[in-house]
Amino acid sequence: MVSSLFWFLGHACRFEKEKMKILLVNKFFYFRGGSEYCFFDTACLLQKHGHKICFFSMHHSQNITSRFSKYFVSNVDFDEGKSFAKKLKFATKILYSIEAKRKLETLLNDEKPGIAHLHNIHHQISPSIIHTLRKKNIPIVMTLHDYKMVCSSYRLLAIGKLCEQCSGGKYYWGFINHCTKDSYLKSALNVLEMYLHHKLLQMYDLVDVFISPSKFLKRKMEEMGFKKRIVYVPNFVNTDEYVPAFDYKEKAIYYAGRLSEEKGLSTLIEAAKDVDVKLRIMGDGPLREELEKRKGDKTYFMGYLPRQKLKNLARQCMAMVMPSEWCENNPRSIIEAFALGKPVIGARIGGIPELIRDGETGLTFESGSVPDLKRKLNRLVSMSKREIRDMGKAARRLVEEEFSPEKHYERLTKKYRQAREHYFR
Repeated sequence: MVSSLFWFLGHACRFEKEKMKILLVNKFFYFRGGSEYCFFDTACLLQKHGHKICFFSMHHSQNITSRFSKYFVSNVDFDEGKSFAKKLKFATKILYSIEAKRKLETLLNDEKPGIAHLHNIHHQISPSIIHTLRKKNIPIVMTLHDYKMVCSSYRLLAIGKLCEQCSGGKYYWGFINHCTKDSYLKSALNVLEMYLHHKLLQMYDLVDVFISPSKFLKRKMEEMGFKKRIVYVPNFVNTDEYVPAFDYKEKAIYYAGRLSEEKGLSTLIEAAKDVDVKLRIMGDGPLREELEKRKGDKTYFMGYLPRQKLKNLARQCMAMVMPSEWCENNPRSIIEAFALGKPVIGARIGGIPELIRDGETGLTFESGSVPDLKRKLNRLVSMSKREIRDMGKAARRLVEEEFSPEKHYERLTKKYRQAREHYFR
């Protein structure tokens, strides 16, 4: 115990003065979605402040080149697991990955980080690595990007509707409702995973601090029976990378993100049909073909766009629309739109209302309501350029004051210190 105390004091000092080495873990090591942007931006922010970073992830053809790739786990693509042998192999990795434990231990022996920050690790890496981190006496912080800790399918959705039936550890509802890709087999595996990790092995008891990017997610997790310590640290963007355009070049709105059922794009397309405004949909996903059949004359599908091209097109538009019909966490796309000086019309669901101050940085509407969204779109179109410009400026100010890199660094490093204190108490 005395030696552990000296270890903590020495590393705490190093954190403040000499900086420290931080292990960042995420199952994808390329820009796949919002959580990956958060993961990589966090790494850049910590490096900018003098900390050393080491990475642990999964091999993939789209991965960013890294000297740490020799430690990464082998690629797992559940859509390619056709044979029974592959399916069985993938299933065991979801439940407990020996490969991940072994490879992480090698990395820890070589790099000796002082703290671990986990992001999305489920399935491809698995929480088996938590045991390895504890074995090496490394404090653990974990950012929650979804509801996986209380919901086997992570989205709080069942049969296309909002659902909290797994509340209080009743994970079997995930199988009854076949929540995972409408498959009883895949749902059964996810339910087994939940009982193994939460009830039998109680692996998440070993995490020192959980970070929630939204107040809503924190509150919802606690309401559904998650007893671990959760602290609020919202996402951030580097405003230097976002040149605002408070005016617009065309009478258009845009959506940026995945084209999937829970995103509410059917509602958006229907609502925009009778509004005198162009709708630009940026992104790709499983619903694209179906949505294109239903689009109006002024709806344009732009497909997946490189980050800079997306920014350039967004800067030409009046506003962004976030029509989600699931409980979004802390949508990075809204913060990015704000950074570009664009107000956002967003659904009143999940963490979205925390970001959009109605009438100040954007407008909100009832999630899933075509009439209400149509009213808000018409309201936007009827506004003067000055009114839209003022909302865009207020949105940009909000990002600079609340979601800046320096604010995030201050919040994050405070949580790192709290994690170390919790571990060595």
